[in-house]
Amino acid sequence: MRFPPRITRLGAAVAVLGTVLAGGTGTAGADEASAAAVGSVCYGDLPSQAHDTLDLIARGGPFPYAQDGSVFQNREGVLPRRTSGYYHEYTVITPGSPTRGARRIVTGEEYREDYYTADHYVSFDLIDHTC
Repeated sequence: MRFPPRITRLGAAVAVLGTVLAGGTGTAGADEASAAAVGSVCYGDLPSQAHDTLDLIARGGPFPYAQDGSVFQNREGVLPRRTSGYYHEYTVITPGSPTRGARRIVTGEEYREDYYTADHYVSFDLIDHTC
């Protein structure tokens, strides 16, 4: 299990640009379109349950749901395009919800980024761990 990253949105953009300039497998157009669809959120502005989920990721679990840690396919295409298995998803518990709810943390391995979605993958915010 990986440890949560401590990068800023700018750091992720530089990493994506570096991959493109170095002849990486992603296409600049796809990454640029995805990056435009992803916002940014300060770690301190996340709900407390998201902090709990990030702590569980750092510890390697145990996670409350069997689906936690499973591969996130990015079928919606909102996040930058990566190879299958790059992203993993984790539930952010929604108080009072009888189900997993809509909130998730999606992690990316190579650039060690964490994304938060409160609307079940419609939109994402890259978590800035420095604020």
